[in-house]
Amino acid sequence: MIGRLNHVAIAVPDLGAATSLYRDTLGAKVSAPVDQPEHGVTTVFIELPNTKIELLGQLGDGSPIARFLERNPDGGIHHICYEVDDILAARDRLTVAGARVLGPGEPRIGAHGKPVLFLHPKDFNGTLVELEQA
Repeated sequence: MIGRLNHVAIAVPDLGAATSLYRDTLGAKVSAPVDQPEHGVTTVFIELPNTKIELLGQLGDGSPIARFLERNPDGGIHHICYEVDDILAARDRLTVAGARVLGPGEPRIGAHGKPVLFLHPKDFNGTLVELEQA
């Protein structure tokens, strides 16, 4: 059911410093920051030959990564994203198998302009999983 790894997301306390680290220290190609108000984050994507790294910065006080950064003040891996061919079919198959979809259970448009869903980390070995329609 799952396809390729789309990205690994890292929540960071200082998006500018993290962007500089990847661009200037590691020599990576990085995107410009993009506010994602529906998701409460600002994103920067690091382009790698085989996947992407998504840097997540807080956008507003109600950001969903605020609690994560309180528990992890230096930042850290927030979630992993897998591609699926049909996000609704994947959701239905997963819920029948007992997995919990976070939020209302309907896909929202993610940072790449494609439908996404998040799966409860307690159902996936402590890892928040994002599914993105390929």
